[in-house]
Amino acid sequence: MDGKRKRGELRIYLGAAPGVGKTFAVLGEAHRRRDRGTDVVVGLVETHGRERTAALLDGLEQLPRAHVRHRGVELAELDLDALLARAPEVAVVDELAHTNAPGSRNAKRWQDVEELLDAGIDVLSTVNVQHLESLNDVVERITGVAQRETVPDEVVRRAEQVELVDLTPEALRRRLAHGNVYAAHRIDAALGNYFRVANLTALRELALLWVADQVDVALQRYRSEQRITDTWETRERVVAAISGGPESETLIRRARRVALRAGAELLVVHVLRGDGLTGASPRQVAGFRRVTEDLGATFHTVVGDDVPTALLEFARGVNATQLVLGTSRRPRLARVFEEGIGSAVIQESGPIDVHMVTHEEARRGPRWRPGRKALSRRRQLAGWALSVLLPLTVTGVGLLGGRALTFATDLVGFFLATVLVALIGGLGPAVVAALFGAGLLNFFFTPPYHSLAVATTENLVTLAAMLVVAVLVALVVDRAARLVEQGARARTEAALLASYARTVLTSPFPVVRLLEQVRENFGLESVALLERRGGTWARVACVGPGPCDEPDEADVDVPVTADVHLALRGRALPASDQRALEAAAGQALLALRQQRMAAVTAQAQRRAETTELRTALLSAVGHDLRTPLTSIKAAIGSLRDPDLRLSAQDTADLLETVEVSADRLTGLIDNLLDSSRLATGAVAPRLRAVTYDEAVARALAGVDERAAVSLDVAEHLPPVLADLGLLERVVANVVDNALRHGRLSPRRVVDVDGDGTIAVDEPEVAVRASAYGDRVELRVVDHGQGLPKNTAEAVFEPFQRLGDRDATPGVGLGLSVAKGFVDAMGGTITAEDTPGGGLTVVISLPVARAVVA
Repeated sequence: MDGKRKRGELRIYLGAAPGVGKTFAVLGEAHRRRDRGTDVVVGLVETHGRERTAALLDGLEQLPRAHVRHRGVELAELDLDALLARAPEVAVVDELAHTNAPGSRNAKRWQDVEELLDAGIDVLSTVNVQHLESLNDVVERITGVAQRETVPDEVVRRAEQVELVDLTPEALRRRLAHGNVYAAHRIDAALGNYFRVANLTALRELALLWVADQVDVALQRYRSEQRITDTWETRERVVAAISGGPESETLIRRARRVALRAGAELLVVHVLRGDGLTGASPRQVAGFRRVTEDLGATFHTVVGDDVPTALLEFARGVNATQLVLGTSRRPRLARVFEEGIGSAVIQESGPIDVHMVTHEEARRGPRWRPGRKALSRRRQLAGWALSVLLPLTVTGVGLLGGRALTFATDLVGFFLATVLVALIGGLGPAVVAALFGAGLLNFFFTPPYHSLAVATTENLVTLAAMLVVAVLVALVVDRAARLVEQGARARTEAALLASYARTVLTSPFPVVRLLEQVRENFGLESVALLERRGGTWARVACVGPGPCDEPDEADVDVPVTADVHLALRGRALPASDQRALEAAAGQALLALRQQRMAAVTAQAQRRAETTELRTALLSAVGHDLRTPLTSIKAAIGSLRDPDLRLSAQDTADLLETVEVSADRLTGLIDNLLDSSRLATGAVAPRLRAVTYDEAVARALAGVDERAAVSLDVAEHLPPVLADLGLLERVVANVVDNALRHGRLSPRRVVDVDGDGTIAVDEPEVAVRASAYGDRVELRVVDHGQGLPKNTAEAVFEPFQRLGDRDATPGVGLGLSVAKGFVDAMGGTITAEDTPGGGLTVVISLPVARAVVA
C-alpha cells in the first residue's frame, strides 16, 4: 500500500419537501448494506417523532450524540470525534444542510461529512431541494419561507450518487393529513401554508430538473475525464448556427421548430471572427439574443478564425445531436473556389445530423458593405486631389530628369505615388491614381512616345500590376481604418457603459441621474422613461423640458421591453449611437427595478417591524398589565371579604400591595404613552439650564426607600441644557432599570483607620456625575449580570430585555423612552460594561452656558 487513504463515497437522497421519505430510504439502504455484511453505524438520524422511521433504527448500531450547551440550552449534535474513532465502513448522517450548535468543531454538518469522507468512510445522507444554495431564493419566492440552512450545490454535485426520493403532491398531503409527518396540532397550518399543492408541485419540478441537470453534469464530467469527443445521443440537443445576417431570425425560428418536434434543447451560437470584423453589428446580435431568449433557448458566442472548426467544436462540446445551418448566400462562382461553411461542416460533422435551412436571402447573394465611411471626409478629399497631383509630379520629375532617370526609376515613382494615394485616400482615389499614372507612364515614357497605344505585353502587365497594388493597399488601409474606428467607438461605448453602471450602483436616485447623463452625453432636450400600464403610457421618470408622453412623440424611441421605452427628444441620432442608447435604456430599466425592489423591501421591512413590534407589545404588556391587576384585585378582594379577620398589619400590607401595583401600572402606562409620543414626533422639549442634582433628586423621590442607591452628584457642577421633566423621566427609567436588573454585591471587608475591619454592603446602584469639557455626564452604575457581547446598542431598542433569565417584570420600554428623550434634548445616552461585572448607562448633555453662547 502507498499509505494514502482512499476518500469515502457520498450518497445523497434528495427530496422536494419534508416527509417524502428520504430518511426512510436512507435507513432502508443501511439495512441492506448491513445484511450484506457491511459495517454500518448510524451517526445521527432525525426521526421527528415518526414511528415508522424510528422503527427502522432497530437492529442498527447507533452512536450516542454529543451534547453542546448554548445559552443555557443543551443541544444534541453529531459526535464527530466518536464516529471518526469508531471508523465504520458506512456512516448514516441525516440532514446534510443542518447548522451545528455554536461551539461545535464545524459550523455546518456537511463539513462534518467532508471530514468523514476524507477519513475514508462512506456516508449516506439526505437533503431537501429548498436547502440547495442556488435554489434558496427561488424556493423563497415560491413558498414565502426563507431557508437559513443551506448547503453549497458543489458539495451535492460532488456526491458519487444522488438519488431522488419522489412523491406526488397529493400523496404527500395525504401522508401529512394522516399524521405521518407532523404532530396533529401542526397539520392544518402546514397544509394551508408550505404544503399547498402549488408549492409542492413547483418544488417537485425544481427537484426533478436539478437531478436531471446533475445527470447531465455527471455525463459531461465523465466524457471530459475520459477525453471522449464523440457525440453520445443520450439527450437530443439542437445547435443553430447564425451568421448575424438578415436570415438569422428565420434560422432561429426554424431551429426552434426542429427542436420542439424532437423534444430537444435548443442552443443558438454566433461565431465571431478573431479579427473583430464580425459582419453583424452588436445591435443586431443583441436583437437575435432577445429572439432566442423569447423562444426559450440559450444564446452563445464563440470566437474563432476557422468558423466550421469553431462551430463543430462547440457542438461536440455540448454533446449536440443536430446542427441547423442556413444555406449559403455566396454566389455559385465563389463556391467553386471555396466550398463554404455549410459544406465544410457537413463533411466533418460525423454523427451530428446537419439540417440546411433555405431562406429568402439565399437568392440575393451577400450584401456588399463598402468601407468608405471608415476614412474621414478630409482624407478622402486629399486622396482624390493626390490621385491627380502625385502622378503629375512623378511625370514632371521624369521629364526634367531626362536621360539621368531610367524607365525603371519612372516606374517605381508611379508605383510609389499609387501606394501613397491608397494609404491616404482609400480604394477610389487609388484606382484613379493607378489608371492615371499608367496612362502618363505609357504616354511619356513608353514607346511609341506621346501615344496611348499599348505596344508591348510588358506595358499591359505594368498597368495591371499598378491596379492590383492600388486595390490591395487600399483594402488593407480600409480594413485598418475600420478597425481603428470600431476600437475608438468601442472605447467610447465602454466608457459610457461604465459611467452608467456607476450611476446605477452609487446614485441615491439612479433613474433620474442616469437619464440626465444620457441627456448630457447625446445633447438632447429631454429624456423620458415611459411604461405602459393598462394600455396607456405613463412617465416613470424624465429630465429636461417638454418630455414625451408617448413613444410616438419621440425623435428617437429606444424600446427596452414591449412595455418600457426610452423616449428622446431634441434631435435625430445616427445609427452608430444606437448601441450605447440601448445599453443606457437597459441600465435605466435595471435602475427602475432596483428602485422598486428597494421600495418593496423597505415596505416589507416596515411591515415586519410593525408586526414584530405589535407581537412584542402584546406579549410584554399582556403579562405586565395582568400581574399588577391580579395583585390589586386579590388585595381588594381580601380587604372586602367579611369573613376574613385581618390585623392592622395585614391590612397595611394589602394596601401597600395595591399601591405598589398601581405604581407599576402607572409607570407602564407612562412609558407606553411616552413611546407613542416619540414614535409620532410629538415630543417638544423646553430647554433651559438644569442641574443634575435637581433632576436626580426628583427622579429618586418615587424610588423605594429600601433600595440601595448611592449618590455622588455635586451641586457645583455646571448646569446642562435640558427639559427638567424629560430629564427626570430619563433618570427615573435608567435607575429603575438598574434596580430591576442589578444585585447587591457580597459583603466585603474594609480597613477603618487601621483599627481593624468591619463588614459593609456595597450599594446596589451608584449614580455619579462629572464634567468633561463642554458636557456633563451622569453615570448610573449597577453590578448585575450585564449585557451579552455586542448588544450595547440593542439595549435601547423597544421591548428589549437582553440577558433576562427570570420573571423580572417590565416590557423593555424604559431605556428606549430614555434614549428618545435624550436624543430630543440634543444629548447622548450609551451603555458600557461595569468593571467587575454589570452595566453602566452614561447620560451626556451639553453645558447650558456653552450651548447658549
